[in-house]
Amino acid sequence: MNLGLKDRVAFVAGASSGLGLAIATELAREGCRVALCSRNEARITAAAKAVREAAGVDQNRLLPLVCDVTDEAQIESSLRRTAEHFGGLNILVTNAGGPPAGFIDDFDADQWRKGIELNLISTINLCRHALPHLRRAAEVDDALARILMVTSVSAKQPVPNLYLSNTARAGVQGFAKSLAEELGPTGITVNTVLPGYTRTERLGELADAIEARSGKTKEEIEAGWSESTALKRLGEPEEFAAAVTFLASARAAYITGIAFPVEGGRVKHLL
Repeated sequence: MNLGLKDRVAFVAGASSGLGLAIATELAREGCRVALCSRNEARITAAAKAVREAAGVDQNRLLPLVCDVTDEAQIESSLRRTAEHFGGLNILVTNAGGPPAGFIDDFDADQWRKGIELNLISTINLCRHALPHLRRAAEVDDALARILMVTSVSAKQPVPNLYLSNTARAGVQGFAKSLAEELGPTGITVNTVLPGYTRTERLGELADAIEARSGKTKEEIEAGWSESTALKRLGEPEEFAAAVTFLASARAAYITGIAFPVEGGRVKHLL
């Protein structure tokens, strides 16, 4: 299947590891020119090298950028540099690390604000500053303009000890649905992609937090997560990245406003 992604320009936030790195790699494999960002220069430089080797692409098709997505000025600058470097922008992938695990009494007001800033406000600001570039991409003859927001399956079925994430991700869903409705007439599609228990550094950190609180071993925790899915296993970052890449493609032009779970059948409700 030709996904129509050759020479399209993608910006992937939070791309130094985990899901973001897997998405950047898959988009590069499908022919995209990719700007990838994270807060740490050494890590994003190493990530660009890993993408180049895994995807088998030239260095000039990748643009590693240092960008803290909680800093609006850095967001604006990074998106502008991407459009200037590659001549435009077709695909925005919003993504950021998850906030700490915990329950209601574990966080003060400042920690709540930081969690919402990291996972909700960063998404809003990335979209706001990408939109001028995406609107231009949507106006050309061979138009392709996509916004993909990486959230969490907790937006559909909250995870008991992830209060900060549950709250912020639900906000992203409301924002995404509103934006999809507004941008529909322009041809820009807006979708969220919801990872479940996927084998990343973040999942390892969550297991450590549960282990410290519950006394269960990491192996027992991961076995429980696997058992909660229909497929009885954890997901792999590459599987999640494949779903994001399809939704970014020309073949997905009539899909917008959806919350797309990639979670092995963990969520049990009907719709």
